[in-house]
Amino acid sequence: MVEAAASRDVCLRALARIAEEKIEGNVSIKLTQFGIDISEPACRSNVEELVRTANELGSFVRVDMESSQYTERTLQLVVDLHARWRAVGAVIQAYLRRSEKDVEEMCRRGIRVRLCKGAYLEPPEVAFQDKAGVDHNFVHSMKMLLTAGTNPAIATHDEKMIEATKSFARTHHISPDSFEFQMLYGIRRDLQRRLVAQGYRLRIYVPFGKAWYPYFMRRLAERPANLAFLAGNLFRG
Repeated sequence: MVEAAASRDVCLRALARIAEEKIEGNVSIKLTQFGIDISEPACRSNVEELVRTANELGSFVRVDMESSQYTERTLQLVVDLHARWRAVGAVIQAYLRRSEKDVEEMCRRGIRVRLCKGAYLEPPEVAFQDKAGVDHNFVHSMKMLLTAGTNPAIATHDEKMIEATKSFARTHHISPDSFEFQMLYGIRRDLQRRLVAQGYRLRIYVPFGKAWYPYFMRRLAERPANLAFLAGNLFRG
């Protein structure tokens, strides 16, 4: 658990620096990075220390989602920590068939959700296999979050999903201040600038620390479509 503790300490320093510089930012973590495959109690202890510190600093910790084998444990950890500290949120992947119920549960508990499509290879019984199915579930989940969620984050570079979100918000008189878009650093900068110019809130995710390159390579290896997405969008704008 030495590497897990080191990851915790890096995030603790990041939270302290964010507070020191008065940046409206937060940290996002993966439970495998914090040792869940080695010791779940130790992982929970590491994450709890981070969330407790974020709460004291007026910041926030987003617990990212990994493959479906971690979904239940990840959401349960977020629920447990949110009941104590509140400065923690979850990620829901629209390509998972279970996501509608998970979104409903997170909304009921007032837990902040980051909605994304999902980037891992999953079997058909677990996840939608076609883009149309994923998109339909994404839009359905987005509507639930915008109407019943707590400060929801719509994380996508897909312009159709972004336009669907903007259209639903306008039609239902939902203020742009009540939700935010999230995108990756350096991807579709033209779209990022356009959203900000239109008055929407936008958060940029930036991989950092010594392990950023292995993280980047893992994300490309997890699903071949990730490489096509990167190649098609990196140099736009």
